[in-house]
Amino acid sequence: MVSKGDFHCHSTASDGILSPVELVKLAYEQGVRVMALTDHDSTEGLEEARGAIEPDFTLIPGVELGTDIPGAEIHMLGLFLDPDQPELQEILKKLRDGRLGRGEGIVKKLQEMGKEISWEQVRRIAGEASVGRPHIAQALLDNGEVETIKEAFDKYIARNGPAYVERDKMTPVEAVETLVRMGAIACIAHPRDLENLDGMLAELKAAGMVAMEVYYKDYAPDEVERLRQLAEKHDLLPLGGSDYHGLHGPDEPFPGGQHTPVPEASIEALLRLGNERAR
Repeated sequence: MVSKGDFHCHSTASDGILSPVELVKLAYEQGVRVMALTDHDSTEGLEEARGAIEPDFTLIPGVELGTDIPGAEIHMLGLFLDPDQPELQEILKKLRDGRLGRGEGIVKKLQEMGKEISWEQVRRIAGEASVGRPHIAQALLDNGEVETIKEAFDKYIARNGPAYVERDKMTPVEAVETLVRMGAIACIAHPRDLENLDGMLAELKAAGMVAMEVYYKDYAPDEVERLRQLAEKHDLLPLGGSDYHGLHGPDEPFPGGQHTPVPEASIEALLRLGNERAR
């Protein structure tokens, strides 16, 4: 069963393989009618995506921010952003610049490990997009150093991998406060495996976060139920998405292809919140 709402998708404006237009068209073909474009540290794909929407399709402007805590990374979605805010674009540019430095550092480490890869190749794969680790993984795959994108992450460039390099990031609270200041709805992404999630949600709720990703692409029903109960406990709107990139082969869920669809009530509540903030 396809979810009518998908609030976590990526295009070529960051590290997805589909252009914003192609992504919107695919989502619509799958049955999605409300979608957030949430590229990493970028809103550059929104204008193009708007040119592809059908009359019965709602595109929510969004972004995904990476944040840091000791030993882990937490991603925060910002929904119903106004991409024309100069302060927002300054923040996103700084974060993208940090991605460039981190990417160069990862490539250097991989070269020191004897892997066939160059920074020029990674930049060519990324094109105009914000450089991310998936572009490095694609270069490793293209050069025969790994057999899958997943293998590249698991063996080399995941957070605890031998070629991983940190970059400047916000803390989760700083990201929430920034998104709220920008007038956006802050939503924690794919939180299943985070330690002390209960305490973290309380802290982020106090900072202004109002939503939580519960219905994530491959979360099993028991995992969804545990997260749903936590969302209810902290009075957070339970949302979800496919986190579609198109990088992970035939088993990757298409937009709207979450294991458990986002409930209609959550979709309607999010749209109401968005409309209220737009007034």
